[in-house]
Amino acid sequence: MPTIETFATFLIALTLLELSPGPDMMLTLARGIGQGRRIALLNVFGMVFLAGIVQVSMLVLGLATMLRTYPLALDILRLAGAIYLVWLGIKMLKASKSGSSTLLQPSSMTGWQAVKEGAVNSLTNPKSLLFMFAFLPQFVNPEIGSVWLQLLIFGTIQKLAGIISLGSVAMASGTVGHWLSSNPKLLIWQQRFTGVVMIGLGVRMLFSGDTSNIQR
Repeated sequence: MPTIETFATFLIALTLLELSPGPDMMLTLARGIGQGRRIALLNVFGMVFLAGIVQVSMLVLGLATMLRTYPLALDILRLAGAIYLVWLGIKMLKASKSGSSTLLQPSSMTGWQAVKEGAVNSLTNPKSLLFMFAFLPQFVNPEIGSVWLQLLIFGTIQKLAGIISLGSVAMASGTVGHWLSSNPKLLIWQQRFTGVVMIGLGVRMLFSGDTSNIQR
């Protein structure tokens, strides 16, 4: 098991990660404002649990070593995440240009679609992967116990922390969305703003040479 000092340092770093805005938080915010708390929370479920199972499993099975040995793998993930964000942004802009707010209506997305979208967004989020596959192993001490168990503990805590941070964003944005629901024009402008932000984040990720600057 990790020492108290190591665990405290890890929690501080994790807190800073969770408070930094980025693709996961922006998607949760957009869905909460446009489609309500339920869809936003299901997005978070996909990010935390579905993506978490995959990411923690990959971590424990040794992907951290592979990514350090083959940096190109991380570049591929960065590219995939950037393209996905740009695609989401363009989709929102097209809907707002046509005067449609379908992306912001509760009926436009099923629960499973929201879960799947959240999982895909998290799985193609380079900062989340960087933190897990490059940073977490730094807290592991082979002398105090099983390496895979320590990785499992740190990785699981990191993903579960999203319940608090992203869940809070989902609940707050849902309240804002309820207020905006009586103002259709504001919804359209919110959709355009979010689309531009999504594209901007995607372009930043696409042309950023330093993936450590990518936000969650």
